[in-house]
Amino acid sequence: MQRNKSTPNDSRDYDKTEGVITILGDPKKALVKLSGPMIISMILMSLYNIVNAIWVAGLGGDALAAVGFVTPLYLILVGLNNGLGAGAASAISRYIGANNKKSANNAAMHTLVLTMGISLIMTVVLLVFLEPILVLFGAGSTLDLAIQYAQVIILGTILMLFVGAAYGILRAEGDVKRAMYAMVLSSVVNMVLDPILIYVAGWGISGAAWGTFISTALVAVILVYWLFVKRNTYISFSFKDFMPDKTITKNILGVGLPASVEFLVISILSIVLNAILVMVAGTDAVAVYTTGWRVVMFAMAPIIGIGTALVTVVGASYGAKKYGTLSMTYKYSLKIGLLVVAVTSILLYVFADYIAMLFTYSSTSAYLSPTIASFIQVMCLFFIFLPLGAMSSSVFQGVGKGTTSLILTVLRELAFVSVFAYTFSILLGWGQSGVWWGIIMENLFGSIFAYIWARLYIKRLQDSSKLDPQLKAVTLNK
Repeated sequence: MQRNKSTPNDSRDYDKTEGVITILGDPKKALVKLSGPMIISMILMSLYNIVNAIWVAGLGGDALAAVGFVTPLYLILVGLNNGLGAGAASAISRYIGANNKKSANNAAMHTLVLTMGISLIMTVVLLVFLEPILVLFGAGSTLDLAIQYAQVIILGTILMLFVGAAYGILRAEGDVKRAMYAMVLSSVVNMVLDPILIYVAGWGISGAAWGTFISTALVAVILVYWLFVKRNTYISFSFKDFMPDKTITKNILGVGLPASVEFLVISILSIVLNAILVMVAGTDAVAVYTTGWRVVMFAMAPIIGIGTALVTVVGASYGAKKYGTLSMTYKYSLKIGLLVVAVTSILLYVFADYIAMLFTYSSTSAYLSPTIASFIQVMCLFFIFLPLGAMSSSVFQGVGKGTTSLILTVLRELAFVSVFAYTFSILLGWGQSGVWWGIIMENLFGSIFAYIWARLYIKRLQDSSKLDPQLKAVTLNK
């Protein structure tokens, strides 16, 4: 990794990597440069989820439904993975923006310690209570298949959370290329292993889970080598630099926990929607929703990539107290995001039938094809306002206000979508299509609300920079 020496008159004289120079430079260039690798990474990871569903579809509709009932549990782990990464990226990038390398190093060590502790607790709790959890989720006749799949996923919790934290640390210092390499490797290995383990080895649905476990373990080993053996990152890792600090812990968890809970909220939403779908259309509707949502997540990958990069750039601008730069970066991210979703929506609508066929090649699942295609076409409307909500949440994560981001998610995912989905599907009798339209209306109102809140907050930041210094701290803490 290329490094440049800081100026001699800098009291904190240390080497700055190319990534650090990028995030402290032109924010537009930084956003584009960081977004590119992140978009590629997210697309490949989402593509893996689609390929995984395609191979599982060959096992029949029950297998697809079983994965659907495990999805809420998996989302909790993904939430912790992304949450710890977001917390690390936000806290460390703010310290980098403030030119405080010592605290940046300490924040990285805090992230790893927190990750190990949370991983162990989650693994034990989930394994002990797995069966009743899946029963609660509505697994029913697919319980045995769901348990086979979930047990392996849970065993990989410590690997998954470590990888997420490591990605966050690399993103914080602008080293998105190596994060991309690791994500790409994980996705490719996973896609190669799935058919081998599911069909050649005859492991069935558990083979899909073992593919995830093995690929994650491989990436974890590579990340350990980069961070602790090769040691060519801007952040330094050493337990001698680790000093327990409540402020640093608060900065990490202040974003990390709310970000993790956001996925818990999404997980709860999946349970609610699954229950409504079973009520109005049976388990086939769950298979349609779970499968179609993988396509939606794939199409959302560029927006997620831009939003992930935005957290780092906003964090650095906030740490340096460059609020005008922060505002400009936010607006620029919205322009890019809106352009991306326009193209995405058109492509999905045109090719929906062909995409659905990928998941219904088996004679036991072919009857689901028209419904999956219909779901995908309806979801094209979901993307229109997506950048407003996604980028606004990234801004709040970047400045360390994870709770605000969580509130926005709760309003969108639970308050809005639950009400709309229940009203349309049950009260108005629209059936499963009512759930699809409930998701669209949720995104419409939730994203507009998030956008207004973000704009007002950024304006207040800019106004506060003009206040007397003694009043500024009070204003920013409100």
